[in-house]
Amino acid sequence: MNDSQPVIQQPALTSQQRSDLRARAHALKPVVMISTNGASAAVIAEIDRALTHHELIKLRVLEAEREERDTLLAAVCEATGAQPVQHIGRILVIYRHTPKVVEPEPKAARPAKKRLRPARADDRGATARPARKSASDPRRFVSSERRRLQQRRRPAR
Repeated sequence: MNDSQPVIQQPALTSQQRSDLRARAHALKPVVMISTNGASAAVIAEIDRALTHHELIKLRVLEAEREERDTLLAAVCEATGAQPVQHIGRILVIYRHTPKVVEPEPKAARPAKKRLRPARADDRGATARPARKSASDPRRFVSSERRRLQQRRRPAR
């Protein structure tokens, strides 16, 4: 953990909170794996980063007896300011509440400008009209009057 940030001990979790956290942790995969070296400074720093980002994490202890895992859990929780949630086999679950940072609201986006294209190919730039955007645009269909005239000109079958 960073030396600039003091470790703040949180109040103990109630049994209902612990139960809810165990339910949330069920689907998680272990984020940090602790090997035979134990809780080194690098491992504690990585656990601290994971707790800051996720709040609730799983740890996997690769090679340690039960008593060693219990002391490891206590040491990690003390070093990071986290609360133990669950210890089943080689999986440890810990939780540290991270206060949500309130971000300022983004400025309202300006409405998008309509893309303009020339009305006719021969008078580019003289008059412009909005570009047609989709097949459902009614302007893409021929008017009924024009359709009637086109049908008159066709030879009968």
